[in-house]
Amino acid sequence: GPRGSGKTTMARLLAKLVNCEKRQNPPAGGEKFKEKGEPCNECRACVEIDAGRALDVMEIDAASNRGIDEIRDLKESVKLSPSYFAKKVFIIDEVHMLTREAFNALLKTLEEPPAHALFILATTEYEKLPATISSRTQKFNFKKLSIGDILKKLNMVVKEEKIKITGDALELIAALGEGSFRDAESLLDQIAAMDS
Repeated sequence: GPRGSGKTTMARLLAKLVNCEKRQNPPAGGEKFKEKGEPCNECRACVEIDAGRALDVMEIDAASNRGIDEIRDLKESVKLSPSYFAKKVFIIDEVHMLTREAFNALLKTLEEPPAHALFILATTEYEKLPATISSRTQKFNFKKLSIGDILKKLNMVVKEEKIKITGDALELIAALGEGSFRDAESLLDQIAAMDS
């Protein structure tokens, strides 16, 4: 999907879902919670993943770690069982940037991953993935957000952060985000910082 459409955020949510302690061991009468299909956001796994300090959730930026050596390191890490969580999650962002050799090194691991490992590959250019890689994955397409959706989210941020801004200005920021909430939020942050 396009940049800023929530690919990495969704990957982190999936990491929370597969590792949420409350989902794995629901309390008495907690079956309704499990059916909701959401993490609890309270257990150790959820809190650590949210804070970005979960040892068993590794985010790799393939744009700057694109070589075979980095993938060999990843392959060694995959062999080890999770430290604390049920699953070890590897999020490879901008995966299309890996070199051909790195893709070849990753292929064997994707073909026969250990039961404790989950790979999430995120990319803005799916068509650049080799067929050998894409054929071993499930594909989920992300789309640009509508101005209305971005505006709704920006209104929540403005309310929560107590930022004073007009509705017209907020609408303009949403439009300038060009379908990316992250870009619109960054613009809002810059404008709010100028006002302080």
